[in-house]
Amino acid sequence: MGKVMVIGAGGVASVAVQKMASLPDVFTEILLASRTKSKCDAIKARTGSKRISTEQIDADNVPELRKLIKGFGPDIVVNLALPYQDLHIMDACLAEGVSYLDTANYEPPEEARFEYSWQWAYHDRYKNAGLTAILGCGFDPGVTSVFTAYAARHHFDELHYLDIVDCNAGDHGKPFATNFNPEINIREVTQKGKYWENGKWIYTKPHEIRKVLTYPDIGPRDSYLIYHEELESLVKNFPTLKRARFWMTFGQEYLTHLRVIQNIGMAGIEPVMFDGREIIPIQFLKAVLPDPGELGEDYKGWTSIGCRIRGTKDGREKTYYVYNNCSHEAAYRETGAQAVSYTTGVPAAIGTMMYLGGIWKKPGVFNVEEFDPDPFMEQLNRLGLPWVELHDTDLEL
Repeated sequence: MGKVMVIGAGGVASVAVQKMASLPDVFTEILLASRTKSKCDAIKARTGSKRISTEQIDADNVPELRKLIKGFGPDIVVNLALPYQDLHIMDACLAEGVSYLDTANYEPPEEARFEYSWQWAYHDRYKNAGLTAILGCGFDPGVTSVFTAYAARHHFDELHYLDIVDCNAGDHGKPFATNFNPEINIREVTQKGKYWENGKWIYTKPHEIRKVLTYPDIGPRDSYLIYHEELESLVKNFPTLKRARFWMTFGQEYLTHLRVIQNIGMAGIEPVMFDGREIIPIQFLKAVLPDPGELGEDYKGWTSIGCRIRGTKDGREKTYYVYNNCSHEAAYRETGAQAVSYTTGVPAAIGTMMYLGGIWKKPGVFNVEEFDPDPFMEQLNRLGLPWVELHDTDLEL
């Protein structure tokens, strides 16, 4: 059906490429490119597919990106690299007339700041070029946004209250590790909390607001209000929302490590002098922490991610909870990756499939909730992320 170029070779890319390789009628040819070609080669070897080629690329170098895109001629570029590189890859795609998909919004390297404004600013240029850019096609953001769109289409006349809940109840056996790139992960969870209520953003101190929430087949877990990027697009695209929040579970040992890291300055993003050279503390920390891509073998337990929604249908109040539970062990058996990588990589492959099939294809820059959710939801069930619906249940929030 189409040619795809994937940039990045971490756990998410490994899962996405393995899923793509398993669907030869959809993904006829795949180019996997990353700063470290040996990682791309290892992913190709795991799939055993002859339809995959690999290349070395610096995703910050737009001329190099353009040359690689022009030489391969993909229908779409799938950006599974760092969010710092989103705009460079979007620039290269625009210059070469190729559509674009990513899983996380742009973040400037010098500031822990998550917002879509930089990428939304490309809308007219992509529209005028007849190209599609699909933003945030992982799980959260991604599936959680599609869940919301599906709920709005099938179960509500108006959405009023949205709580996205993300629980990782797994145990990797390490004293401290992050489930994806440590630099991005730590920046994300240490920023101020933020949520939408009554037409404005409310800010909180990091981890200031805690609730004990019960997750299906897992049980109660401490859940903390944090800011997550899909809230920005969801409150724009579903303007009847009176409140929208995001909750994530953290264990006390994890939070203790995090406080120590912050207190001693290791979460810093400003350069410091060490041994006659500049280093960025959080990048040094990343180098000494466990590689998230290597956690899978010993990871036990489940993730549970979903949307708890309250609104109205046919003049009466309704509650709705849609979620997926994913096993770390099952994800590792299938792909060699833990569930956090799996739950991001599978949706990226599905979103790319939606584009190649002409289902999610229109000129401009769009978040995933702006497309038809139904075929995406169908593929989640087929490709390893089955979802469950609970109607008129206690949302706890």
